[in-house]
Amino acid sequence: MEIVFTVLILLLAVAASGVLTRALPFKLPLPLVQIAIGAILAWPRLGLHVAFDPEIFMLLFIPPLLFADGWRIPKREFFMARRAILMLALGLVFMTVLAVGYFVHALVPQISLPVAFALAAVLSPTDAVALSGIAGNDKIPGRLMHILEGEALMNDASGLVALKFAIAAALTGTFSLRDASVSFVIIAAGGLAVGAAVSAAFSFASTRFLNLTEEGDPAPGVVMTMLIPFAAYLSAERFALSGILAAVSAGMMMNYSSIAHTWQVASRVRTTSTWTMIEFVFNGMVFIMLGLQFPHILGRALLDAHETSDARVALLIGYIVAVAIALYAMRFVWVWLLRWFASRGAAKHGVANAVPGLRMVSVTTVAGVRGAVTLAGVLSLPELLPNGTPLPGRDLAIFIASGVILLSLLVAVAALPLLLRGWRRGKDPHAAEEALARTLAAQAAIRAVGHLRDSESADLEESAQAYATDVTARVMDLYRRRLATLDDEQAPRELARRADALEFRMRIAAMRAERKTLLDLRDSQRINDETLNKLMREVDLSETALTARNR
Repeated sequence: MEIVFTVLILLLAVAASGVLTRALPFKLPLPLVQIAIGAILAWPRLGLHVAFDPEIFMLLFIPPLLFADGWRIPKREFFMARRAILMLALGLVFMTVLAVGYFVHALVPQISLPVAFALAAVLSPTDAVALSGIAGNDKIPGRLMHILEGEALMNDASGLVALKFAIAAALTGTFSLRDASVSFVIIAAGGLAVGAAVSAAFSFASTRFLNLTEEGDPAPGVVMTMLIPFAAYLSAERFALSGILAAVSAGMMMNYSSIAHTWQVASRVRTTSTWTMIEFVFNGMVFIMLGLQFPHILGRALLDAHETSDARVALLIGYIVAVAIALYAMRFVWVWLLRWFASRGAAKHGVANAVPGLRMVSVTTVAGVRGAVTLAGVLSLPELLPNGTPLPGRDLAIFIASGVILLSLLVAVAALPLLLRGWRRGKDPHAAEEALARTLAAQAAIRAVGHLRDSESADLEESAQAYATDVTARVMDLYRRRLATLDDEQAPRELARRADALEFRMRIAAMRAERKTLLDLRDSQRINDETLNKLMREVDLSETALTARNR
């Protein structure tokens, strides 16, 4: 029963965090609110302590979140920015392991070099979820946000693979750069292949055997999509490959699998809403669990140090600050060099003033916040060496990693709004292609309606043909007005937009009246709950479609 109550409390805390964020008189990022709630729940008198098992955490939370991110991320922009993403997700990670690893060992001699490399490895992955929660929607320019999201998707795997070899070196005392490089390529490529294969197998099974593209209950298909990230992760881990990259690959393949496009509408709507809820709940529980761990890790270590001397407390805090500064410096220099080399290449092609912008580099640097993967990685460090002696520096490495996570979040909360203030995002680069897509889709719809009218009214009587023509005109008028809002000329476009806005207000008012009448009918017992739910769902879906187009 204790486990059940713990889960219910965590779910209640996730829901309360969303309500509290909107109720506060000042704006606070959701991840920070959730961490604060977790820290409050960790108060000793409340008696709530959730053991942070790294293996369970990596299996339960990470695959679905990475799968959802891989499914959602724009694939075209991801591949266009692949060079920058790989240089951040691979090059920066390995340079961080080397530079920060040696720095930590020099700063804290009691942390052995392999453990210092392990600490640097777990500090190298970034957390795009925390970043988006801190920066807010549409605050960071789209191309930069795509690069940061792609980096966060890929560097979890590179950081954890580096951690694996650092742990092996700490336990055995041996390390081979050649073997590690070959193993990394095999582990990464194999994980990507396994994830793609699992996603393709699901698509094949869905279309061939499960009949999920036919009308019926969409629930089985939704449940199947929830199992894909776990299947990809476990399959890859079973063959000693990267389960994280397998989950990412499976999510990215979902956009290309046939099932994602041939499902019935109800399945797509249900799947989207279900995964939105899963992301909110799982992300919230991740940050609340982070908050639950911080008092036990940071607070206990600082209290023990305080019993020794105040100088010991200052020294521990200094370790956190020094390591964070080293990480920021490494990231700043790396990003500056990447942009400098890119500007040199652009200058050779005749692009003037192609110099790295200080604000862009600074935002990219501060945006490298650390999250739950870092804590899970550092807690996975073994407690004992093969000879039974404690692993030297493990507790201090966990303390430093936890402090850097918290400090990176606080720095991003304070610095990102200042760096992004007044930044002109410019015109939406996708506005033109969106307008083109809307135009071509509306024209295709008009042609399809015309063809259907010709075929349907061929054998009808004159009165029936007139009725069909009237219906056709009403349906086509919707798409003609949609085309008018996309017209290049100002006058007809403004007129069509005003008409659209008036129609939107009228239809919203009509739907609200429908909804009120249905509730009144149920309250007066003239219809039952089953009828109410069916009709309310129709109204809700209509309003959802209407509001989605007018956002």
